[in-house]
Amino acid sequence: MSVLICDADGELWYTRQEELKLDYIAMPYSYNNKVYYYDLGKHTDFEEFYNAVRGGEIPKTMALNPDEYVEILEKYYSRGEDVLYVSFSHAMSGTFEHLNTAINRLKDKYPKRKCTVFDTKSICMGAGIQMEYAAELKNAGASDKEILAKLDKFRDRVAVYFVVDDLMHLKRGGRLSGVAAFAGTLLSLKPILTVDEKGSLKVLEKVSGKRKALRKMADKVIADLTGTEFSVYVMDADSPEEGDALAEMIKEKRPEAKIVRQTVGPVIGAHCGPGTIGVIFVADQRPIPLEK
Repeated sequence: MSVLICDADGELWYTRQEELKLDYIAMPYSYNNKVYYYDLGKHTDFEEFYNAVRGGEIPKTMALNPDEYVEILEKYYSRGEDVLYVSFSHAMSGTFEHLNTAINRLKDKYPKRKCTVFDTKSICMGAGIQMEYAAELKNAGASDKEILAKLDKFRDRVAVYFVVDDLMHLKRGGRLSGVAAFAGTLLSLKPILTVDEKGSLKVLEKVSGKRKALRKMADKVIADLTGTEFSVYVMDADSPEEGDALAEMIKEKRPEAKIVRQTVGPVIGAHCGPGTIGVIFVADQRPIPLEK
């Protein structure tokens, strides 16, 4: 018997996580000299976090250490349960090296237990929509093997588009080169970003001005959305008016779309910064970036 778990970097909102009875790993972040663990929005003070960042605070994220992963896994192993962990992109964090260390440390004590990790090769709701799908399959009675087979195909259909207000947030987090960050800020360029097949952030298209970027993202959804089986997630990092505007652009042309509006959590927000707007949905294939 296995237990399906996910992590908070997938951003699946806590009410949906509870509805699906899906366990999750809370991921750490810090600001104002205090460490927090993201609880998928249940008790998160989004206003305080984004006000602090807008005021000059530089938040940080950190990897869980091997001891923390041992504690997480042992909770299941000690009950005789295996673990199927659907995770955010391994290309974006060193935390999975610590997870592997924990798995290896537990082998002698629990030789019959195993932890299978599926890399969604995405982040935010790009990972969350895969976590949601896996939980739906699990609750419908699918085996681990069936879930992994379906996820393997589903992963390459998840389309992620987003635009940030200030590229320097990505630059500080090592997600964007200093030259690109400086040029984008100076020229008011608004690159539309995506996640490639390896799970890394890439530039999809470069446009001038955020309104144009939102229009471009809406057009991508309008053209490529496959149907209503899965929700369209419109995310904003403390910019609800722009998020609502994007949702309306989509709804105007695709009124059948099931749009879910959601706030970007502090872990992801620490890297992308306030004002970020994104959309995640299921298409025939994931976007192909300009750069490899």
